[in-house]
Amino acid sequence: MKIGPRYKRARRLGADIFEKTQSPKYAMRAASKGAKRGGRSGYGKSDFGLQLHEKQRARFFYGIGEKQFARYAAAASRRTAPAEALYTSLESRLDNALYRLGIAPSRQAARQLASHGHFTVNGKRITIPSFSLSVGDVITVRHGSLRKNPFINMADKIRDKNAPTWLSFDAIKGEAAVVALPRMVRTELLFDMATILQFYNR
Repeated sequence: MKIGPRYKRARRLGADIFEKTQSPKYAMRAASKGAKRGGRSGYGKSDFGLQLHEKQRARFFYGIGEKQFARYAAAASRRTAPAEALYTSLESRLDNALYRLGIAPSRQAARQLASHGHFTVNGKRITIPSFSLSVGDVITVRHGSLRKNPFINMADKIRDKNAPTWLSFDAIKGEAAVVALPRMVRTELLFDMATILQFYNR
């Protein structure tokens, strides 16, 4: 997915959606730009504007194209708990899991590593970053990739990252496993899943 200038998008959607914009350097630039432009967000306060804003924040946060994101929303809307289902679908992507584990410094880097076929899931090589993980799946770095720079001292990187509780990592085997489904904690979310679903169900 082509994101474009992250600083520009972050000024409109919020600095917390990109790793690159969570820095003092960005804060200084944003403050300067905000003063010059009067701090306008670029979105209206109508229901549609708020829904669009939340959808765009989530889409760029996970780095997903509009068509694919709409498919996630449509599938979630058919579930009993649609907001929870949407969150689980987004978090269960292979690229997101690699980022959450700390193997990749950003979701964009995780997508690149996954698409290059550096990982196997249950022993099968996967080249699809959006591959949906399930409970019991085991993620392993391919033997031929272990000596490549992104995977050197991988155990230390993962230990420092504090992986979420739905993922576990065996440093001896060099394997990560999905031990549970990601659970949505509303107080920790950066956006409102229900509002996003309202955008697609309007």
